[in-house]
Amino acid sequence: MKHVNLGVIGIGVMGRVHLANIVEANRVTLTAVCDVIKERADKAAATYQCEAFTDHRTLLKSKVCDAVLIATPHYAHTTIGIDALTAGLHVLVEKPLSVHKADCERLLAAYKNKRQVFSGMFNQRTDPLYCKIKQMIKSGELGQLDRITWIITDWFRTQSYYDAGDWRATWAGEGGGVLVNQATHNLDLWQWMFGMPDRVRGFCKLGRKHKIEVEDEVTAHLDYKSGCSGVFISSTGEAPGTNRLEIVGDRGKLVSENGDLRFTRNEFSTNEVIRNSPDKYTRPEVWNVKMSMPNQGLQHAGILQNFIDAIVSGAELIAPAVEGIRAVELGNAILYSSETEKTVDMPLNASAYERMLKKKIKESKIIKEAGRPDAK
Repeated sequence: MKHVNLGVIGIGVMGRVHLANIVEANRVTLTAVCDVIKERADKAAATYQCEAFTDHRTLLKSKVCDAVLIATPHYAHTTIGIDALTAGLHVLVEKPLSVHKADCERLLAAYKNKRQVFSGMFNQRTDPLYCKIKQMIKSGELGQLDRITWIITDWFRTQSYYDAGDWRATWAGEGGGVLVNQATHNLDLWQWMFGMPDRVRGFCKLGRKHKIEVEDEVTAHLDYKSGCSGVFISSTGEAPGTNRLEIVGDRGKLVSENGDLRFTRNEFSTNEVIRNSPDKYTRPEVWNVKMSMPNQGLQHAGILQNFIDAIVSGAELIAPAVEGIRAVELGNAILYSSETEKTVDMPLNASAYERMLKKKIKESKIIKEAGRPDAK
């Protein structure tokens, strides 16, 4: 294949971002748009000179697309993704891969033909800052990791944001709050850079700052068998907010904040100094390096082009969809731990979490037309 005919399913805020990026991308033509709101689909089709659909199944049967980008509310990622994979199309799905681990497993089970390209929109993996951190950890520059602390509270959202869509901030429509929507980016980066923890203890506050039924404030402890411990803090109700990532290993410390990456390198391993130094109060000598990252990378446009290049020429995916289950599982584990007031051993019991979520949906007092596959 030398060129990709692409359809976008879901023409909301993110869908419109993707439409603009497709126009600028190489080796791709937008051939279809789909949204359950006919006026949305028709307007986008008129703007971009392509076909309009209001039912994704009709689009899939039309054969006007080789691939689809799914940008609907979260629950529909699973159902539409399964239908698209079953129809033999290449698929790029917005974050999160699904709302919960069991749905991720159902979606991934439909991915049987590995000749199909299946990618996730984990756009922050293109950021040079996180690429550098991942490379330094992988190279052993920090040595054995001891502690990770990420305070990511600059996801500020107003009440009007949550009120803008009938699916937002409900158990039935969105399936969660900051963990499933905003901070899922950071959870993906966490597992991408540091791997999955072995135990999770979460503390979530539901609707602390907003009139919503889902979590808008989170603190979690993530424990690794290696001895490394992590703390993850996120919120949509804190301003001005903080984005500070601190990674400590026995060979030094990395601190990422305000676009800068500061590396304090120990001349000797802290473990060696602890064991071998005769001086009761000594510490390793250090040298300091400050690195400024020029930009945030290609982000959504970069993931889109990578998806196209993988279809056309077999490029390696930056964000394989099969890895998307990990961020979902981390978020689920934090919320499940908070709700049960217990530490969760990983891997998470997907069925237990799904039962808890269904119970929350059943008990919900929010009256909204939730769960329908309209646009994000």
